[in-house]
Amino acid sequence: MLSSEHLARVAVVLVRARNPKNIGAVARAMHDFGFSDLRIVNEFVMPLEGARSAVDASSVLHAARTYATVAEAVADCVVVAGTTAVGERVLEHPLFAIHDAAPKLTGALEQDDSKVAILFGSEKTGLSNEELSHCNWLTTIPMFQHAESRHLSMNLGQAVAVCLYELVRARPLVRSPESADAASSAEQERVLGLLGEVLEAADYIRHHPARSAPADLRRLVLRMKMSRIDAPVWMGMLRQILWKLRN
Repeated sequence: MLSSEHLARVAVVLVRARNPKNIGAVARAMHDFGFSDLRIVNEFVMPLEGARSAVDASSVLHAARTYATVAEAVADCVVVAGTTAVGERVLEHPLFAIHDAAPKLTGALEQDDSKVAILFGSEKTGLSNEELSHCNWLTTIPMFQHAESRHLSMNLGQAVAVCLYELVRARPLVRSPESADAASSAEQERVLGLLGEVLEAADYIRHHPARSAPADLRRLVLRMKMSRIDAPVWMGMLRQILWKLRN
């Protein structure tokens, strides 16, 4: 089982959530399963006092933090999992059912002081491709396929509850090799920024704009699975290349 210290290092990130009641339902699910780190990404201030459904979860709502971008919200996390109903979306990431994804997330918590994040998109549209580009991989909740329905998705509060239940179910904690000493999202974003500057200085972006979209470059960087040791090495090399290109 996850310890209280492990639970505190799991961030639930709501991106563009529109309904305060849904946020309240998420906070209640977090409280009931022992999680406390709620992060909200929105371009405007969400009136959390309208989250009436957060019974006994006022402490989660009171401690919730708001961010302007996904990058800011997950900067301290070493693994970021995005949720999706799949539907007709063309996937650019590995996809795991939630019962297979949960051990990957809990395994990442075995890295000392590491934090992980689960991203949930807006009630209407889910996560955009740009938002998904911040994810290491995706997870979905398998649902019964009705003949008359093209694709189904859960209510936001329900989806969060199912995902958190899978995380706390009794299972041995196994250290994940791919997340061992992994670089944080913020460190990888810094590498991405330097890579963009190098490509700009080398005229690569002008000649190959279709291959240089920020979301595509971010996915490229994430696929490298950089460690905390690798990130500063890559930054040093990119800085040297950039200096040479500019001088």
